[in-house]
Amino acid sequence: MGLWARIARVFRASTGAALDKIENPELVLQQTIRDMRDRVPELNNSVAQVMATERLLIKNAENLEKQVVDLDSKIKASVKMNRDDIATAYIGQLQQAQLDLERTGAQLEHASLASKQALKARDNYVLNMKKRTAEAMQLISAAKQAKLQEQLAQTMETFNIGDDASTFNEMREKIDRRVAAAEAKLQLGSSTVDAQMQDIEREAMDIQLQDKLLEYKQQMGLLGEGKSTTSKQIEAGSEIKEEDVLEEVLLNETKQQSN
Repeated sequence: MGLWARIARVFRASTGAALDKIENPELVLQQTIRDMRDRVPELNNSVAQVMATERLLIKNAENLEKQVVDLDSKIKASVKMNRDDIATAYIGQLQQAQLDLERTGAQLEHASLASKQALKARDNYVLNMKKRTAEAMQLISAAKQAKLQEQLAQTMETFNIGDDASTFNEMREKIDRRVAAAEAKLQLGSSTVDAQMQDIEREAMDIQLQDKLLEYKQQMGLLGEGKSTTSKQIEAGSEIKEEDVLEEVLLNETKQQSN
């Protein structure tokens, strides 16, 4: 293969690839439909011309037939009047008219056949145009659907692989970090010194209430010998459980009843 042939092949290949990228099937099909519809008036004009030729030949044939009948009558009249010279002239015209009529009849047959073929061709073209138009509309609809599916596929691909997915993951991690930090701060706040001091104050208040309860029992004479020890232990700050105090009170009451 020569150099120029290879260059021409590369040029055709490049041009074809560029045209494939630029060419829009939907627009091409729409233009094809318009071109087919634009040819219908041209076909109608051609068929009309063929039919007009047929009609003209029909009229010529009718005129020739009348002329033949008229010349025949004139020949007969001339013969009756013994005018052979005139009859001979009319006979010559009659022969020419008969030849013209025969030739016109042959032309009329061809014109009639051409007219029928033209009409048939026009009808076939219209039927084919309607069929192609329906197919083109289906292809255009399929092309639109394919374009929509391509756009959806690109959108889903971007959503699954692109920035949107990474953005969602990044925001999810950031929110998880904030929730963990807030929980840690809440846990830390519940174990601070202030919270511990509040617990101590609550315990001190309970001790004061227990002291007040023992004071009332002592005034009412419900406490026995162990009252001083218990009071001293309370005053010394030792921890006394409510169950122990109640048990001691019940013991003293039992001793007093036995005495």
